[in-house]
Amino acid sequence: MGYRNLSLIAFITLILIIFSPTANFLTLLQMSQVLAQPANAQKAEADRLYQQGDRQIQTSQYTAALQSFQQALAIYRQLKDRPGEALSLNYIAIVQRTLGDYIQALEFYKQALDIFRELGDRLNEGTALNNIGKVYEGLGQYPQALDFYQQALAIRKQVGDRSGEAFTLADLGSIYTSLGQYPQVLGYLQQSLDIFRKIGDRKQEALILNSIGLYYRTIDQYAQAVEYYQQALVIFQQLGNRRGEATCLNNIGDFRRNQGEYSQAQELFQQVLTIFREVNDRGGQGVALSNLGRVYAYQKQYPQALESFAQALAIFQEIGDKPAQARTFRYIGSAFYQSGKLSEAEQALRTGIDILESLRPKLSDANKVSLFETQLATYQLLQQVLIAQNKPEAALEISERGRARAFLELLTSRLSTNNNVTKAPQLPTILEMQQIAKRQNSHLVQYSIIKEEFLIAGKPQIKESELYIWVIKPTGEVSFRKTDLKPLWQKDKTTLNDYIITSRNSIGTRGTAFRGVNVVYNPNAPAAKNNLKHLYQLLINPIADLLPQNPNERVTFIPQGGLFLVPFPALQDEQGKYLIEKHTILTSPSIQVLDLTHKQLQRIGKQAIQGNNTLIVGNPTMPFISPKIGDKPQQLTSLPGAEKEANAIAKLLKTQPLIGSKATKAAVIGRLTQARFAHLATHGIFDDIQGLNSAIALAPNSPGSQGNQKGDGLLTAAEILDLKLNAELVVLSACDTGRGRISGDGVIGLSRSLISAGVPSVLVSLWSVPDAPTASLMTEFYQNLQKSPDKAQALRQAMLTTMKNNPNPVDWAAFTLIGEAE
Repeated sequence: MGYRNLSLIAFITLILIIFSPTANFLTLLQMSQVLAQPANAQKAEADRLYQQGDRQIQTSQYTAALQSFQQALAIYRQLKDRPGEALSLNYIAIVQRTLGDYIQALEFYKQALDIFRELGDRLNEGTALNNIGKVYEGLGQYPQALDFYQQALAIRKQVGDRSGEAFTLADLGSIYTSLGQYPQVLGYLQQSLDIFRKIGDRKQEALILNSIGLYYRTIDQYAQAVEYYQQALVIFQQLGNRRGEATCLNNIGDFRRNQGEYSQAQELFQQVLTIFREVNDRGGQGVALSNLGRVYAYQKQYPQALESFAQALAIFQEIGDKPAQARTFRYIGSAFYQSGKLSEAEQALRTGIDILESLRPKLSDANKVSLFETQLATYQLLQQVLIAQNKPEAALEISERGRARAFLELLTSRLSTNNNVTKAPQLPTILEMQQIAKRQNSHLVQYSIIKEEFLIAGKPQIKESELYIWVIKPTGEVSFRKTDLKPLWQKDKTTLNDYIITSRNSIGTRGTAFRGVNVVYNPNAPAAKNNLKHLYQLLINPIADLLPQNPNERVTFIPQGGLFLVPFPALQDEQGKYLIEKHTILTSPSIQVLDLTHKQLQRIGKQAIQGNNTLIVGNPTMPFISPKIGDKPQQLTSLPGAEKEANAIAKLLKTQPLIGSKATKAAVIGRLTQARFAHLATHGIFDDIQGLNSAIALAPNSPGSQGNQKGDGLLTAAEILDLKLNAELVVLSACDTGRGRISGDGVIGLSRSLISAGVPSVLVSLWSVPDAPTASLMTEFYQNLQKSPDKAQALRQAMLTTMKNNPNPVDWAAFTLIGEAE
């Protein structure tokens, strides 16, 4: 049958299918035949395809399901069947979300929502709103997700959709889990459970019981978790729901494995495998085989483990589940590594990393960061394998490849002169890193925290194992050292991260609460010296002989994880000498980021600091903010010291600052986009859950405005990310401006957003800075900067001067320079 027999709409629809990535010749032939059939036959075929897609989703055949729904959509559109079109769009979005393409999913959900509203279908409008909330939750945009969930909940209550209401309550429980607000989680899940029990939906009752079990597992209350898994299991067995039964058995098996009860775990996973084979769930079979392989590996039965992993991998390749493929390659690499087959381990892990990195191009920046959180273990394990083979330079390449990749891609896209074609950043090589060290004229110190699984009292636990440290000198020489971290948890009963926090607290650091208003102060100077010395022993002693003897030479630290919170200038050697007295210090989230900040500086050029190109803000009329989502807004306290600081610096640079009500969010953004230098002395608010909600406090755009709206006076990291800046330096003289959500991609917060927006040098703080010493330090900094363009040296001298009158590190060591020194 030829195209000339089709209607114009059918022809256009067919053309759209032709250009669909899932289309093939057989599909085109079938669709050309279907679209030429009578309307009732087309409707029947569309319904069949829709139901087929639903069944394919149930068996994890997502690619096939996507194709079925796309075909159904084409026919529904041909027939102008708006309900069928909307439902197909909704299901296509579900599949896209499952496959990790949140941007496409959001577009399809919104199209479905528009049609449901057009039809006055309030029931499905609530469903679409809830689904859009799920996408925003997946993107890490929690305020938007909460907004859509609340809209969905209101509609579902209004139309009496008790089942839908229960689903939304469960989703609210999920998002509060993500926000770390655990007391609210159980309440939402319990409400959801009560509704499903009242309406007699036994299947959903069991699913919520399983979710409550997962909640207890999240907060490490394993006994309660198993209790709820068991309750869910009983219901699934009573219903004859084999897939639900297998899911619960899998969760219980996971618990048994983590308890070191390997024979019980193996038996449970065998049951899971049998059930998933019975119901023809290929994805479930792959998970069960993978879990069996891990049990074998724990018992050092590596041939059996590798056989199970191979079977799991074949299934994941068959169904196109790339994240599961990459995870399985990590398990294979681990089994080879544990059995001493290092070259085979390296090959498997490199293959897994290649798969992981193939997933990123279509994702948003937020999703790239979230995805990377799940990938760190593979990069760390490959570093261990390479070090075991005495390949420290290759291990450094993987260490660099395993950090700040989303940041690099974001910076690369911003620097690209071609808006349509953005090249991915090149994979790091030793040669490139040596060239960067030379261009920066700095000793680059890169840290990598290695974690391993240890059997403790017969139970597998992930603990810190070693700290890998590389030093690249400006001459190109590369050295590798390592520190044993096991004594921290074996003898001191702590972790590196906890020790860093203890060290910060012991010198009297003050930290804002989540979305912060309250401040805690814990002075303990004697303990501070000991802690700072111990951190020096862990972080600096192993490489002290590799660092420059001339204190004016630069050292750039590239931290990882909790090391981003380390006040490097305040670390003390055995003689009590601070590191800032011995070296000029900078930091960066990765070595390659340094290359891109250098290119940013080349783009905007260098200028001497002067008043007519400088924005100075001090003590704005403070906005109202909510300490936590849902709490009553409170006004931030005024900062007279910040006002004095801004006036002093403005006088020094011969310009006028924005003070009080003049420092509105609109005015500051307008000036910031034009400024060459910017200094903001105000409150900083860090968000260690979402990161991009970290903010600088400014005056609201309209007097008396409260809440958390666009003109609210909070300049967030997310808003900065959307700006185009040409500032050579931005100084955030505020509390905790160098903090945010610590991720595998670095610190998601204000500094990352400013650099992404085009700023090559950012000066930020690691705690709530005290007013008077900060004002003194900043005045010294600008005086030094007027004499010399070296920002790192200007900061060092300012710290040394401030230290004389304020010897406690809490008063002078909070600030860190990220990016370019000059």
